Amino acid sequence: MTAGAFDNTWSESERAGETQRADEFRAKPQFARVTREVRRAPPRYRNELGKYSVHRSSTCAACGRCVELCPHGVHTRPKGYGPIVRPFDYRCVGFECEQTDHYCVGRCPEQALSLCENPAFATLGDRRWTPDLLGATWEMAETGHAPSRHFESETGASGGGFDRLRFRFPRARPKDLRRQDINTELLLNRRSDGRPKLKTDVPWYGGGMSFGSTNIRVLLAKARTATAWNTYTCTGEGGYPDRFIPYADHVITQVATGLFGVREQTIQRAPIVEFKYAQGAKPGLGGHLLGDKNTPAVAAMREAVQGTSLFSPFPFHSVYSVEDHKKHLDWIAHTNPRALLSAKVSTPTDVDMVAVGSYYAGAHIVHMDGSYGGTGAAPNVAKKNIAMPIEYAINQVHQFLADEGVRDGITVIASGGIRSPWDLAKAIALGADGCVIGTAELVAVGCIRCGCCESGRGCARGIATTDSELLELVATDWATARMVNLYSAWRDVLVDVLVRLGVESVAALRGRTDLLTHLDYESDG
Repeated sequence: MTAGAFDNTWSESERAGETQRADEFRAKPQFARVTREVRRAPPRYRNELGKYSVHRSSTCAACGRCVELCPHGVHTRPKGYGPIVRPFDYRCVGFECEQTDHYCVGRCPEQALSLCENPAFATLGDRRWTPDLLGATWEMAETGHAPSRHFESETGASGGGFDRLRFRFPRARPKDLRRQDINTELLLNRRSDGRPKLKTDVPWYGGGMSFGSTNIRVLLAKARTATAWNTYTCTGEGGYPDRFIPYADHVITQVATGLFGVREQTIQRAPIVEFKYAQGAKPGLGGHLLGDKNTPAVAAMREAVQGTSLFSPFPFHSVYSVEDHKKHLDWIAHTNPRALLSAKVSTPTDVDMVAVGSYYAGAHIVHMDGSYGGTGAAPNVAKKNIAMPIEYAINQVHQFLADEGVRDGITVIASGGIRSPWDLAKAIALGADGCVIGTAELVAVGCIRCGCCESGRGCARGIATTDSELLELVATDWATARMVNLYSAWRDVLVDVLVRLGVESVAALRGRTDLLTHLDYESDG
């Protein structure tokens, strides 16, 4: 496919067909309008894993005292009568309750309750996504609010990266800065080129997950959440399912080296078109989709043979210079005169040169994908070939663009390991304008980080799968509610960080490395 293959105008019949398809989807109940309203979205499983275990012995008299006391919903009596059901102990905040007047264990008349840490919980995750970070994300997705204090929700246990960075909060909180005054908008077009000045209401958007790597219902939930929060999600390189059409104003379409699913119509309906040159999880290896995931629907979307493993080459064999890069961007600019242009790159040691080249080629967004990012399709060996850690790349690019005098002419987006609103705020303080998140959205809908994403039936939670049976484990409305809640909680935490720092907006936080400290370089005094 070449730049000349596309015309930038649609015929009347094509436009009518597009409108008709959108209207048909919007008429279906599952495509009803989504709002930002926070509504409790409990997990799918009755015996969800939590940090603590609450045991009720046979001496329980079912008096209901624990139901009255617990403000967290651990103890319930259905419909107000009958036996008290097994505790929802994943909601328990643990031993910090001992100092309160609602400590169920100490105030049980029959002494029938006991509390201990759950050993199974400690087996979850890994050193980057610790059990506490998983639990905190699940709680935010259920409640829509900042996580409880019994979770360590700011850092993981990797021993490096964002886990070694801390904010320098002033001793006294500024009295004249209120939460409602904080601006969390992100400007995506900093050029004066006549294209739309797109903004998001939060400084992040959803990462590219292809139709093939991830459950279509999860992808649809991402699109609905992006619409509700006036931000974006990305199709990844697997094509543009028709079910995204009602949310087209908030869906980024991706053009990767394999050109899977790239169509004139999908480019022309997209507000942002992203060229994927590389990703941080496997730079230099292109894209992968193993045969188990290449179902008939996926094969039809990608114009491939069902059951065969699909690979995107690396790199674009038509791009070996800034001039070639500009030709690619000009192709999309001609095909869609209103779209913003984004270049997704990995983080090699010369990523600063890549970023400035993208600016001069005409990109509005340079999206740097660092080494910690996940992938739901690649074989395990590919996941071990990684790029520069994102926290190094952000500041390197920010400083270089500033030295070149073009920093305010391009939006710098960071991804590859943004696990929490704390990571987000740290990335912006290092020099990013905003971030892309991916794994956090999947954790919100129940991902336990088992690492079996590449297998067609390997995902125990039915998230990273194309299997028709496993996808039934996820309901679109439920997944949407969980992601909407997550976004709400993230914004709450981010606003709290900005207020504590005395910074009035996300834009004002950019590049404020003076507000950060690294534990490795703190003085012993």
